[in-house]
Amino acid sequence: MTPRSYIFGAALLLIAAGCSRGDAAADTMQADNAVMVGPENVIVVSAREIRSGPVLSGAIEAERAATVRAEISASVMQTYAEPGQRVVAGALLARLDDSAVRDQVLSARAGLSTAESANEIAKRELERAEALVKAGAIAERELERARNGASAAQAQLANTRAMYTSAQNQLRKTRITAPFSGVVSARPANAGDVVSPGTALFTIVDPSTMRLEASVPAQALSAIRVGLPVEFTVAGYDARRFTGRVTRINPTADAVTRQVRIIATIPNAGAALVGGLFAEGRIASETRTAPVVPESAVDVRGLRPTVMRIRNGQVERVEVELGIEDRQTEMVEVRSGLTPGDTVLLGTARGLTPGTPVRVSAPNDNKD
Repeated sequence: MTPRSYIFGAALLLIAAGCSRGDAAADTMQADNAVMVGPENVIVVSAREIRSGPVLSGAIEAERAATVRAEISASVMQTYAEPGQRVVAGALLARLDDSAVRDQVLSARAGLSTAESANEIAKRELERAEALVKAGAIAERELERARNGASAAQAQLANTRAMYTSAQNQLRKTRITAPFSGVVSARPANAGDVVSPGTALFTIVDPSTMRLEASVPAQALSAIRVGLPVEFTVAGYDARRFTGRVTRINPTADAVTRQVRIIATIPNAGAALVGGLFAEGRIASETRTAPVVPESAVDVRGLRPTVMRIRNGQVERVEVELGIEDRQTEMVEVRSGLTPGDTVLLGTARGLTPGTPVRVSAPNDNKD
């Protein structure tokens, strides 16, 4: 190799070394000038299930509940169930004073026996009169009198039977029983109380199935139909989510609020839910699995919505096409412009200028 070739090769090496040092210096300078972004100001795009639909609010109630009331006037002799106690259908809940009713039953039974005897006698008299008339031994009017007596005896027997049945029914009403299997939720009556027809004695609820009675805006009716799933949270259950299905939709809206009442049935395995609690949620009218980002990551002030993405350590503005929105979780579907794995800026970090070098700090970088 000639001396000139050596000189040329050495020059190339020096130039290459200089470029490498320049690139490294530039990278170092860019890293030194990078804006630190906290992990709370970024999110990695991921594909997940997103649901949209009208929001709702209402109260949880038992699907089946009954208030057991007194049907006669009497004193409460004894109660056999307490609030919170589980009972089966037909279980004895309380006993009312039946002394007066028992006297009525005994009197009605005696009257029934007398009426049955009188009816038998009247029947035999009618049969004898019919035989004698055929034989020509008595006049026709005697037969007519026997027939009238038999009819009167039958009417009296029917009347006394009705009185006896009524007295027995009254006696049964002194025994207060559970209309179905469930849990006693209230017992306003106590032993010694004097009750009258209509007085509330017990409230029984069946906790196996609950219902959500909620209201939705009238303008959301087009997105609601029977059978749609309902997702909601209940006060007192932290962030636990419950699900049910729409079973009924009120055909009329409230004249003042313009809200429409809907009923959603909720399976309640293990009796986790209790009635009377406030619930908030959403009817899931549309469900998809797609890339999603928080609504706070999207800038909708321009002609097209945009997000600020970190690509190769720098900020860039990306136009996106949005899909359905989940108002409850404040997430929105991204149909195009982003792919799972992209890193997007949130909050105040969205104000960074495109091209700005950034570096995401670790969660403990800001700790002493």
